[in-house]
Amino acid sequence: MEAFGMTAAQLAEKGKDNIPGEFLSKEHLIYSSPATLSFNSPGAQGFGVKRAGLAVPGSVMLLVAPGCCGRNTAISSVPGQYRDRFFFLLQDETDIVTGRHLPKIKKAVKEVVDFLETKPSVVMICITCVDALLGTDMERVCREAAEYAKVPVKACYMYALTREGRMPPMTAVRKTVYSLLEPAKKDPAAVNLLGEFATFDGDSELFEILKDIGIEHVRQLAGCEDFEEYKRMAEANFNIILNPECRSAADEMNKNLGIPGIELTRLYEIERIRKQYALFGSAIGCEIDTGKYEEEAWEAVNALKNAYPELTFSVGEWLNADAFELALALLTYGFKVSEIFGTVTNENFNYIKAIAKLSPDTVIYSNLSPTMLNYGIGTNNSDFRLGKDAAYYHPGIPGIDWNEENKPFGFSGVKKLFGRIKETLDAYNGQER
Repeated sequence: MEAFGMTAAQLAEKGKDNIPGEFLSKEHLIYSSPATLSFNSPGAQGFGVKRAGLAVPGSVMLLVAPGCCGRNTAISSVPGQYRDRFFFLLQDETDIVTGRHLPKIKKAVKEVVDFLETKPSVVMICITCVDALLGTDMERVCREAAEYAKVPVKACYMYALTREGRMPPMTAVRKTVYSLLEPAKKDPAAVNLLGEFATFDGDSELFEILKDIGIEHVRQLAGCEDFEEYKRMAEANFNIILNPECRSAADEMNKNLGIPGIELTRLYEIERIRKQYALFGSAIGCEIDTGKYEEEAWEAVNALKNAYPELTFSVGEWLNADAFELALALLTYGFKVSEIFGTVTNENFNYIKAIAKLSPDTVIYSNLSPTMLNYGIGTNNSDFRLGKDAAYYHPGIPGIDWNEENKPFGFSGVKKLFGRIKETLDAYNGQER
């Protein structure tokens, strides 16, 4: 069976209400995400639930899980900053069947707290699908553990079974890591950037723009050096939501802390970025001048276009971009896109319709489909690949992964991406000669 794929024109014609199941993660018993290429569970590559739960300064984690999950954690906690922050309460078969491990949790939490020389700011209890199937009331378990150990205790749900539900694991953990904040007096010159567990690229013009409009304190979870600085996030006048998975967390912060939020999207089409900043300025009552940033972004795009005018891209989804929005941006700039590897959602279907008008023959493949095992490298004429999954399908052509933990944003992201593409092609062509 050939690798399943459809042209942009075919998919657009079907409409978002008739998307084939091969493109929809909810139609698959197992979500074979791009992270599987690193032999890692879905969502675990980069910041998975376990590592994300430790984003709060001074926190430690108690993993309550079968031995197999414990071994996976022990392997993934190799980075020095996490090595001494994981603790384990392993479940045997009887625990899994009867739930007899539940009374042990509060004792294990106290044992962790007593063992540590410095009292943790919070103990995160990470549980797996075992407790999801048992129907464990983790809120009650955490309350009892907090009272018993005299330390804040919060739950992190590593439930792959909830991936397609109302509160997927990476959405839930984002709520958890901000749930320790308490109401504080608002600082009109403070704002929070929500969405990621590493800091956003400090070169982004967003920081300069915020400074120009009078914002003196731009706080990010990963940038908090200690728990006291973390607590000052409650002083923010408003939140900027930079990842849709943080919407629920932002809603809770608005409800409990009185911090409203405004959402900005990572984009690579310069005109869309300009319009988004204009809307942002209108929403907060400020005029934002983005002229010099636009000019720098266009310079990077044009430099690549002048050097490689006939460049054809293969665009994957395992990168710091929406694969379809990025592909549309490339087409808008006059490049070609032969194929896209991506999971189709209602949110990105409008990009697919726009792609169909500019490049109806662009083929869209799904990483979800087992038929991708039969993908033939010679089936397209790509010159450059973007994304780590595209690298798997195209080991022989130049490309970049573009999936660093420090996320790009705005015009700066465009400038860096196109600069990196040109540098990579220049080096590759130099080697060929």
